[in-house]
Amino acid sequence: MMMNDPIGDLIARIRNAQMRRKSRVSTPGSKMRARLLDVLKSEGYIRGYSETKFENGRVEFDIELKYFEGQPAIREIKRVSKPGRRVYSSVGSMPRVANGLGITIISTPSGVMADHEARDRNVGGEVLCTVF
Repeated sequence: MMMNDPIGDLIARIRNAQMRRKSRVSTPGSKMRARLLDVLKSEGYIRGYSETKFENGRVEFDIELKYFEGQPAIREIKRVSKPGRRVYSSVGSMPRVANGLGITIISTPSGVMADHEARDRNVGGEVLCTVF
């Protein structure tokens, strides 16, 4: 199956699984998805993920979602930069989510990271998504 926006697909799968109160969700694997999930895990939005490899070389991630008092840890997750319209941001103009309570995930030349880490390293890049 051909997919034009793998990050958008990952975000939609997480959002849909949390609306149905699922504890786990699976998604096809890629390096970019793994880096995005690493940031979500380090920021405490998901419990973690595991990688499953199949004989034909296909990789799949099994994401363990996180809930607090019956509510999802991710209240809102939005895709910012899309295949048809890429959004880039410098360090000075990096958006803040919910007055600093949420994070913006950025793809920089130094790797995929949260906005506060990008500010500390003084790098800008493509704004992938916002999480609150």
